[in-house]
Amino acid sequence: MSAPLTRHLWEIQHNLDAWQDKPLLRQIYAAFYERIVVLLDLRLPGRIVEIGSGVGNLKSHLPQAISTDLFPNPWLDLACDGYELPFLEGSLSHLILFDVFHHLRAPNAFLREARRVLTEGGRLILFEPYISWFSFPVYGLLHHEPIAWRAPINLTEALPRPRDYYAAQGNTTRLFFRREKPAWPAGWEVFHAEAFASFSYLLSGGFSKPALYPAVCLKCLQVLDRQLSRWPKLFGARCVVGLSPD
Repeated sequence: MSAPLTRHLWEIQHNLDAWQDKPLLRQIYAAFYERIVVLLDLRLPGRIVEIGSGVGNLKSHLPQAISTDLFPNPWLDLACDGYELPFLEGSLSHLILFDVFHHLRAPNAFLREARRVLTEGGRLILFEPYISWFSFPVYGLLHHEPIAWRAPINLTEALPRPRDYYAAQGNTTRLFFRREKPAWPAGWEVFHAEAFASFSYLLSGGFSKPALYPAVCLKCLQVLDRQLSRWPKLFGARCVVGLSPD
């Protein structure tokens, strides 16, 4: 078994255990999924597909979505690679990536494939880490994935096999909020880009660490998050981005 496959399968099992054991995590993610659902245009023709579904949690709020990942699991609908989507041209209304975009070593290669399968006016929705003055040390010190804040972003439109494990938590912030050149992806209109504070998530320990507060305090922390979200460059920790081919 290859190293990327071993790591991916370990993370899937670890996340599944955490999801089942932490009701607090499920409540936090319910609010995240609501941010995604409101960006959908259900009038568009075509299916909704989630790329990199992991343990398949989005279906709790969007049961009609096709859940996919690199490797098959009983709760998934399809195993596929985001760089080589098994869908006809113009057949999808939406593509959703939850904590997946920063794992794309060649984001332009994926965006090219996304453009192929999306219908006219189709939507690509990304939910990702956001790097702010506050979240930079948190993600940098407490999360195993690199931020790669100054690393070059691969601009190629093809990524041949074999494809290894990759992570750069800062890529979404750099591309869609800082709009770094020349990495800014051409041919896409950003119709929504929102960064927000998420102390309720960071202090929950996520999937890998124990929670630092009891579930009864969640609503208070969510109120704090809403207040601090007025200053995303200072306190932002999560973001949601909506794109459509122009």
